[in-house]
Amino acid sequence: MTIAALREGSRTSDPYTSRSRKRWARGLLLIVFAATWLKPVWPREQALHSVGTAVAIAWLWWHDRRWNTRVRDFTLVCGFVAVHCVAARWLYSKVPYDDWFRAALHWSPQEAFHWERNHADRFIHLMYGVCFTPLLARHATQRWPLLSAAQAFALAVMAIMCTSLVYEWIEWGIALTMSAQEAESYNGQQGDVWDAHTDMLLATLGALATWPLVRPAREAAIQMTEAA
Repeated sequence: MTIAALREGSRTSDPYTSRSRKRWARGLLLIVFAATWLKPVWPREQALHSVGTAVAIAWLWWHDRRWNTRVRDFTLVCGFVAVHCVAARWLYSKVPYDDWFRAALHWSPQEAFHWERNHADRFIHLMYGVCFTPLLARHATQRWPLLSAAQAFALAVMAIMCTSLVYEWIEWGIALTMSAQEAESYNGQQGDVWDAHTDMLLATLGALATWPLVRPAREAAIQMTEAA
């Protein structure tokens, strides 16, 4: 089988490419984005965090038009960006998730796990690895059809690691332009000197956890291409 056939199959043979489902996912994401800007508490800091959100939405739209993303992968990225929008409204470190759990389940994760800091930012970084890795792994096989599942997965994990590092650099650079109080509010380190390292580690662990999703999807795509 030629490389051209493999590439064409990776774009067109996937049965999970419903445009209507993607429109629903994108529409719900835009609704969440708009809702998080109703009466913002920290508009300046939220705007800084939302720059990345706007870039992610535009990139996802372009990427899907160019490479015909799977519905599952598209939805995962939309879900991540939506959760990121919610976290950005409260600058990550002030997300009142403990209050939400208490109101809904009468249970406090802060008390249950003896947490002293707000871990919303940790969750966001973990979900970055979980939600983006399947899309990146498939994109690697679309660009280089002869890659095995393991090779595509390795490239995707490395991409998550590298972009996490670049994000921390950008965040650090922006913080340098602020006062100490503003920088702490923007970065949300909460006094943790290992905050950036932990965030990058969680993104990497989230990416590694998606191997059970990536491997069968790649094998199924190869089988469908061979059958065609």
